[in-house]
Amino acid sequence: MTLSRRLLLAASIILFVFLGLTGVVLDRAYKHSAEQAVHERLRGQVFIMLAAANFDEQQKRLQVDEPLPDPRLSSPQSGLYAGIYSSQGSLIWKSPSALGLDLPLYTNDEIAQWHFQQLPDKRGVSFFSLSFAVAWEAARGQQFRYIFQVLEDRDQFDRQVSLYRNELWGWLLGVTVLLLLAQVVILGWSLKPLRQVANDLDRVKAGEADRLQEDYPGEIRALTASINTFIDSERSQRDRYRNTLADLAHSLKTPLAVLKAGINDKDSTNDQSLHEPIDRMTQIVDYQLQRASAAGRTSLGATVPLRQNIERLVNTLDKVHTGKGIRCDINIADDLEFPGEAGDLLELAGNLLENAYKWSQGRVRVTASMAGGMLQIEVEDDGKGIDATQRTAVLQRGRRADESVSGHGIGLSVVQEIVTVYGGSFSVGDSADLGGARMCIRIPFA
Repeated sequence: MTLSRRLLLAASIILFVFLGLTGVVLDRAYKHSAEQAVHERLRGQVFIMLAAANFDEQQKRLQVDEPLPDPRLSSPQSGLYAGIYSSQGSLIWKSPSALGLDLPLYTNDEIAQWHFQQLPDKRGVSFFSLSFAVAWEAARGQQFRYIFQVLEDRDQFDRQVSLYRNELWGWLLGVTVLLLLAQVVILGWSLKPLRQVANDLDRVKAGEADRLQEDYPGEIRALTASINTFIDSERSQRDRYRNTLADLAHSLKTPLAVLKAGINDKDSTNDQSLHEPIDRMTQIVDYQLQRASAAGRTSLGATVPLRQNIERLVNTLDKVHTGKGIRCDINIADDLEFPGEAGDLLELAGNLLENAYKWSQGRVRVTASMAGGMLQIEVEDDGKGIDATQRTAVLQRGRRADESVSGHGIGLSVVQEIVTVYGGSFSVGDSADLGGARMCIRIPFA
């Protein structure tokens, strides 16, 4: 299921649930309000009956002056009915509208208490009923209890509620359709940048564009920037391999020509003349392969632990140089990490440590720290150091500080190239504590 369909489905479910609950709440609120209106309307009719009633002292009974103010009480089966009953439930008076009807009676004679409820008659017809009991005091202090009751047919109430419900759900259904259409339009407009990213990626894949465009919304700009960084890194890696192979092929032309000439020279008996081009080819291959192996920073790559990898390199070099008895101190926090590929870290630290072990008299120190958003790695030794006039030269390919020591002179140049790929810096100086060389690289941690 696509992202737009998921969002539309989730939003639609929430919309239906919300509008459904809204409809239920409004329906119940309207019904309750309508019942309250019926209650108040019936209460007014009871007051009218109380005002129209008078006690006949001679007959010792209650009478009601007719006609009553509300004409419905005078119209047969109008839907509004009234009656007065004794405390025992005997009918004293009923409105003309109730002629021929056997109305239900609520006989609670609790004085001055209102009783509002729904009562069915013998036919199953439901009525709203409001009854009010009074104690009528005669001239000689006698009291007679009467129950005033007003009833209203529920049919009109049900028709009113049904009409309201039909209008309510009709409007809510219309609003739901409009909101769903609005959601489709809004989702289409909101997800347009994501579709644009997908289209731009297809264009990059097809070779029609070099990278993603830059005018995306802020919420996905970080993503597209990371993708662009990844694309640039991959393209740089590809170009580096292509250039390396081209340089390797070009650099091997001359040594191969020398070898070919030596092999074709049947009179030549001096194999020593072939050693120099062979060494040169080995040096060129080593350099080009090391330079091509610099993966560089990728925005999607994970960091790697620094101390663990340094300890692995130190253990390996201790075995290689076991006869020199070199002690290497590692001053690196356990939680410190290198912001790049593990291969690049091993290439950087391996070249620096190998150089330090080669020149060391007995002590090597590796220090790493974070400062100002930069990772700083220092490798120091107690050798004779590097003369200030040679510090720039040793960073160049094939240049060594001491030609009498075996090596190709490419290790520090590889370090320089990798650090450059990472946007950092590499410097060579003197170790104030150990007295030898101090190699320092600084790489931004971002």
